[in-house]
Amino acid sequence: MEWETLPFFISDLEGFHGTIKTSHKDFVVTEIDTYGQLVTNPNIQGTQTKTVYQGTIKDVKSKQTKPDEIDISNPDCFNLNVILNPSVYKELEHFTNKIRTKTSPCKGEQEIVELSLGTFADKNLRAVVHRAVRQTFPFLQTVTNQSEIRVREDQDFKELSKSSSEGEAEEFFRFIDAKVPGSAFTFLPDDSKEHRTSVHHFVSLRFGKLVETKSFTDQNKTSITVRLRDKSKQPKKRGIADCQEEVVTLYTAFTLQKENLETLEAISYMSLVLGVIPSDFTYAGIKDKKAVTYQSMVVKKISPEQLLEKAAEFERRGMKISRIHPVCEPLKLGRLQGNHFELVIRDLKPHGKHELAMLEELIREAVEHVKNSGFVNYYGPQRFGSRTCVQADQIGLALLKEEMETSVKLFFTPEDSDNLQNKAKQHFLLTGNAKESLALMPAYKARERLMLRALHRYGSGREGCIRGWLSLPHAMRLFYLHSYCSRVWNEAAAYRLQKLGFKAVQGDLVWSGSERGCKNTTEDELNARQVQVVTAEEEMDDVFPLEQVILTMPGNNVKYPENLLGKWYEDRLAQDGLGSCRFRVTPLKLNIPGCYRPLLAKPQNVTYSFRTAEESQMTSQSDEPCAPSLSIAFDLDASCYATVCLREIMKCHVS
Repeated sequence: MEWETLPFFISDLEGFHGTIKTSHKDFVVTEIDTYGQLVTNPNIQGTQTKTVYQGTIKDVKSKQTKPDEIDISNPDCFNLNVILNPSVYKELEHFTNKIRTKTSPCKGEQEIVELSLGTFADKNLRAVVHRAVRQTFPFLQTVTNQSEIRVREDQDFKELSKSSSEGEAEEFFRFIDAKVPGSAFTFLPDDSKEHRTSVHHFVSLRFGKLVETKSFTDQNKTSITVRLRDKSKQPKKRGIADCQEEVVTLYTAFTLQKENLETLEAISYMSLVLGVIPSDFTYAGIKDKKAVTYQSMVVKKISPEQLLEKAAEFERRGMKISRIHPVCEPLKLGRLQGNHFELVIRDLKPHGKHELAMLEELIREAVEHVKNSGFVNYYGPQRFGSRTCVQADQIGLALLKEEMETSVKLFFTPEDSDNLQNKAKQHFLLTGNAKESLALMPAYKARERLMLRALHRYGSGREGCIRGWLSLPHAMRLFYLHSYCSRVWNEAAAYRLQKLGFKAVQGDLVWSGSERGCKNTTEDELNARQVQVVTAEEEMDDVFPLEQVILTMPGNNVKYPENLLGKWYEDRLAQDGLGSCRFRVTPLKLNIPGCYRPLLAKPQNVTYSFRTAEESQMTSQSDEPCAPSLSIAFDLDASCYATVCLREIMKCHVS
């Protein structure tokens, strides 16, 4: 099912015609990082953005501290009341009170054995949360599931409390967590040898590599002292400062502004200029081509000074770099909160026979409805690549079927235009001569050149094609497989709405971690524990709104709906020859675990202004007559598409 033929809108409002991307400056995309900050300029920080706490999306002032701004000498650094959202902190206090008072759940109330504190994408920030919880509530254990932190009662604390007072146990666990060199902790004198023996055994068993215990008698009273072992006898761990000192030239982060360039094309050009390979660049997400976009990137093996030296060369190619600084690690795909869009829609006119005078009212109704009700969360056309002859999902299907030679032929299928890169592709398909095709391929087409080099060296048979794919960065290889899975998801969404309607029904999967069901994190973080199946009783009682329904992105570690949609998935994959697919392409080191995606999405922080033809003419730099225009800005969660949101507003397909 092609993008242009996707059915279903949330509302039956009229919508309107218009043109997007008349100019690159009419479509501006700015990444929102995991701290709720725009990645462009520090003076934009603190604007109204979305922050996630315990799986919910709330409009609050951004307050999370960035890891490189954490001052561990500041007492507030480990103050949970500062770190956590107030509502989460209140739930945490309620949870801990129940543990301390051993309160049983009220009748009809389910016992909570774990509590989620929310998601924290940065590992240094997670470390701060872990330590803050243990310092404040030593009787709690913290566990991380991907980037989500959960707390539960610490069974070790419970066991130690049997042989000592709870107050002593708390102080002991704070001592263990602090790990102050040369420090010691002494338990209160205890006349019971049995108690002392159990404490010795407990400490040795749980913390023997970290501490040593010794009993001593003073005035006929025997106590146990626990001393931190000499640091030289412990495995040395690197601190954050050590890491920064060691790898200052290994990883450099920066904000990339690009115009009329694909993300991968920009990376290809930068890698050529810097003398590295494309896989040395990492990013959180791919941005639109025909647009002005701002996104975070990290490059490996290049220092900030080296990157800055090449800024002028990048600028000649339509790229600007800013906010350059050393970091400890590469970026991971999906490590963003979302994107902020600033768009201009030009040449506005009503659908059908509506008068032009009604246009402003039509637009107001359409925007307000999407603001309140959202839109079907289809993947936009960018997900399937910019090709017109062969789209990325077709290549992904060939790779999933391990048809290596077919996938390479699809990769080199030329477009209709008569430029140099298409001539090089055409030459390869006609002759199979990778060396001659490489000579024709433009230098900035790094992906194609990497593939051709491998094919020239290893041949164009199955093994050579495998080598060709392996020469591309892992994220690029994954892109094609994800593109195929996205195509299936789009078709599943259309089928689900057509057959089962606009309410949650028995057998649907729902996200149970929030009221709305749209989790503002990467899709992979929707794990099985947070996904449940709607029962007949829940359907009858309308327990779940449509906003909480999620659909499966195919993979090897997901469950499927338990209604006719589940059977549809089975038939759809079989139709493409993937009935027994393991969603692993072992020769290419690719694994697709699958994930879940909300059926509906909703824009946040929506603002808009309508300009009449006369007002548009006043701001135009052209003498040509102007039509009415609409300026609109909004935020979307990661992996949601502005073109899909506009499709719902305008009731027509835009790309």
